[in-house]
Amino acid sequence: MVTDPSDLSAREARRLIARKALSPVELAEACIARAERLDHAVNALVARDFDRLRDGARKAEAAVMAGDPLGALHGLPLAVKDMEDVAGLPTTYGSEIFRDNVPGQDDAFVASLRGAGALPVGKTNVPEWSAGGNTRNRVYGTTANAFDLSRNAAGSSGGSAVALALGYAPLATGSDMGGSLRTPAAYAGVVGFRPSPGVVPAEGRAHGALPLSTKGPMARNVGDAALLLSIMARPDPRDPYTVVSEGRMAWEPGGFASLPQCDLSSLRVAVTPDFGFTPTEARVRALFSRAVSTLSSAFGAVEETHPHSGGADRIFAVLRSLAFLTSFSDHIENTPALVGPNVTANVIEGQGYSAKDAAQALTAQTAYQQRWGSFFEDWDILISPTATLQPRPWTELAPTQIDGRPTESYYQWLGLAYASTIAGHPSISIPCGVDEDGLPFGLQIIGQRHEDRRLLAAAAEVEAVIASASGLGHPRPDLDAIAAAPPLSKAEGFMLP
Repeated sequence: MVTDPSDLSAREARRLIARKALSPVELAEACIARAERLDHAVNALVARDFDRLRDGARKAEAAVMAGDPLGALHGLPLAVKDMEDVAGLPTTYGSEIFRDNVPGQDDAFVASLRGAGALPVGKTNVPEWSAGGNTRNRVYGTTANAFDLSRNAAGSSGGSAVALALGYAPLATGSDMGGSLRTPAAYAGVVGFRPSPGVVPAEGRAHGALPLSTKGPMARNVGDAALLLSIMARPDPRDPYTVVSEGRMAWEPGGFASLPQCDLSSLRVAVTPDFGFTPTEARVRALFSRAVSTLSSAFGAVEETHPHSGGADRIFAVLRSLAFLTSFSDHIENTPALVGPNVTANVIEGQGYSAKDAAQALTAQTAYQQRWGSFFEDWDILISPTATLQPRPWTELAPTQIDGRPTESYYQWLGLAYASTIAGHPSISIPCGVDEDGLPFGLQIIGQRHEDRRLLAAAAEVEAVIASASGLGHPRPDLDAIAAAPPLSKAEGFMLP
């Protein structure tokens, strides 16, 4: 039974607020208290907005008592990734170049969430420019794993994932190119959803031809993530991948807040530990086998198979580098000393590719997408592990090998996630028990392109099966141990060199 309001799900908290059984002020104070008690040990919340959160909560409570119409997120604290502008708070992108950048207004994405009643708690930590699977930078330092303070929180939405796991807020924003929503969610025992391109508009998209990155919701369960998505998904003609006609989208945003029932016994389910191309450690394979064994009886048909994913590493490497060239070449030329190793490596890699390389990668991606589309004519969902590795020490910038096999880049270990990024298919990570060290294991579920609501409905049912299964369930961090830990900022290597 939940006794601390900070542990309530977003939907339950919103229901209680509407019934006047929970004060938004009480909820806000509980989330603030949790962050003040724990964040010294994990460094997830790098800019705090507690005064305005309290003020907003008081206004939210007054609206409830006056019987005013309430937004879908009314009174719910929200953790915002440090890639989006919140008026009056720093937006650094984890970059020394923007250390002192304080925007005067919310960006459109945050404004829409605030307009639905969400109350920002503060900004969450990221790797520099969200480049990397370990949340470390030269501005705010490192974010630690909530289940083992010596391990990494993954990235790039590592701060958001840890903030959710520890109860700083019931909802958080994230973004994902090659697993930046999904991998941190897997490492924190929470949920991260990467939508189909265009479902969540990116009005500032720098490279319209390469929709690799997208914003998406993070929460502690699938239903809460879907609720947040119902506000994130909004008409915005500035994103060429967001279809808007006569002021309406190709999908009804509000529909995400009320998912349809899904009969798992009718689903044709494909499972794969590696998509046939990405090295995956033996421990992850064993955890995945355990999960498949537990879940298989709930599905109509299960088979170990996957869409042909040949060339995924090359496609992602080239297209990712082109995206980095678009956004960061000027920084490398003008202020190279202020740019970290991951961004620098990506720009240098991109400079080495020719126009022919780019054309070949785009052509290969098209064929890849077509193969995946054909595959989902025969299968309803595809399940894999979320990450090729369980959490590693945060002192390691990126894994250099997987079970003895050297990695070719700092991001190759994210292959299980970028397999679906290249195809443009919606993908979600949900918690599925823990490993022998007590670290969360994440299960990735992938659906057909643009069938986001159907995928979320299936994931919610899988989540329910996991919750009732012996030995799986939802992992919980040891809050008392975290509270008693020394400040992470005192640890050697805390700041990225």
